[in-house]
Amino acid sequence: MTTPTFAARRLRRLAQGGTPSRARRTASEGADDERCDLCAEPIPPDHRHLLDPGAGTVSCACPACSLLFDRGQAGGARYLLLPTARRRLEGCGIDDMVWAGLGVPVDLAFFTRSATSGLVNAAYPSPLGLMRSVVDLADWSRVEAAHPALSAMAPEVEALLVHRAHGGGSHEPQYWLVPLDDCYRLAALVRAHWKGLGGGPEVWQQVDGFFRAFSTRPSPDTQEASWASP
Repeated sequence: MTTPTFAARRLRRLAQGGTPSRARRTASEGADDERCDLCAEPIPPDHRHLLDPGAGTVSCACPACSLLFDRGQAGGARYLLLPTARRRLEGCGIDDMVWAGLGVPVDLAFFTRSATSGLVNAAYPSPLGLMRSVVDLADWSRVEAAHPALSAMAPEVEALLVHRAHGGGSHEPQYWLVPLDDCYRLAALVRAHWKGLGGGPEVWQQVDGFFRAFSTRPSPDTQEASWASP
């Protein structure tokens, strides 16, 4: 994962609705290095992240803490280790009617499944942070039926990230299964660059660049998956 600036890290936490942890607050405001939110040890740029499902916040984790949570030896149900794999869903064809049924009024959004209720939640970036809603399961089933891989989407920690062609960019629509922290980074990017009522051309250039980086500098776990049209 690309190392964010300190300002971008703060924006990411604002997008999550969280506040800096004790470990972060003890660090210098101008420091480029980050520390583990659990043990305050220095962490590398490609560190892992932990999700607190109850609060919806993401914390940075050092290799040692990541290993503990990966093995399920710490934290109980409070923290979940976010995955690293990204999978592009090629040839997706969610039409406008199906998209409208998902209750998302914009063309940039992500969807996650609750581990406790099984409900699917939609969220989309805005200049005010993440806007959220619950998707009707009948409408979600139409999307899931078109791509069986979505039924295996890991609850809480993995998201279907959608960037349709209508948001101001010139690209083809993109559909990815990504770790949740990718979605939070995107929300922070939108919040940082949004101008005026429509966002302005800069924010959509930034969004296009964000997705372009997935293809040009993919993670080692990046895969491609085909989309079965409805």
